[in-house]
Amino acid sequence: MKTFWVDVRSSGKDCATTAIEQGADALVATVAAPLHALGRVKVIAPDGDLILGTDVYEVDIEGKAGEREALRLAEHAPVIVTTTDWSVIPLENLVSQSNRIIASVHTAEEAQMALSVLERGTAGICLVTDDPAEIIRTAACVRAITPHYDLVPFTVTAISPGIMGDRVCVDTCSLMQEGEGMLIGNTSSAFLLVQAETLENPYVAPRPFRVNAGAVHAYVLMADGKTKYLSEVTAGNHVLVAREDGSTSVAMVGRVKIERRPMVLVEVEHEGMKSSLVLQNAETVRLAGTKGKAISVATLRPGDTILGHRQQGGRHFGVAVEETIREA
Repeated sequence: MKTFWVDVRSSGKDCATTAIEQGADALVATVAAPLHALGRVKVIAPDGDLILGTDVYEVDIEGKAGEREALRLAEHAPVIVTTTDWSVIPLENLVSQSNRIIASVHTAEEAQMALSVLERGTAGICLVTDDPAEIIRTAACVRAITPHYDLVPFTVTAISPGIMGDRVCVDTCSLMQEGEGMLIGNTSSAFLLVQAETLENPYVAPRPFRVNAGAVHAYVLMADGKTKYLSEVTAGNHVLVAREDGSTSVAMVGRVKIERRPMVLVEVEHEGMKSSLVLQNAETVRLAGTKGKAISVATLRPGDTILGHRQQGGRHFGVAVEETIREA
């Protein structure tokens, strides 16, 4: 997720309120107290939650000396870099050497450029504007920048009823659409797209905010690219919502329900790589099939094709690592 800050030092209360309503990660200000009175928001100020000059630096870049200073400070904390003309500043140089560069921008278009340079983009942007409408436009731009995960077809090789187990329902603060869900895996090398409960069925009303994600031990991909065990997911976490075309968005978890239910082991294979996932044995649990077809666990058969994402295996506290590891 990209950082979205708004500089309100030269704007009024309307901009600060709009920034809070649009989910800005922090406001840059001269004094923190008036902003804290508007709502729960992190403030970057001399008396703020983050202290300017200590926790966050600012550098006005006019040439190579400014670039070097920004990179030096970025070894310790995020740096807001400012210039009168981005076209004369090789932003690529900064992005290629640091993941703590925050670009000061004035429009959504400038934000888009900064967040996409070298594909990787800056760590975030700090918007300077006195126009609440520009804050709304830029917030939408930042929210739209989420990773793309290539989905590949997995062939179902076996479905084996198991015994009772603890399964996890992840309820988000967003309504998911048909075809959306979460990437869940028994291992860190293969994740299947488990869809949200968006479809009508004879047994229960749709719950498009919910993914019946699987057993407590399974991994779920989070918004920051790390994984969590489903048993570790809690309210307030940001989880990755994936679609069948590999595009993603971010949703906040509002509630997690862990209940004892009958389980089923789904075994799959892709190009010789075998994997599996333990899910609740229920008609409402659906996996993403090809051509937009959702397949219920209750009707899943060997030979069916479902969508998933492959990664290099190996995680340490949710972070991908390069090591010799075998998961089964």
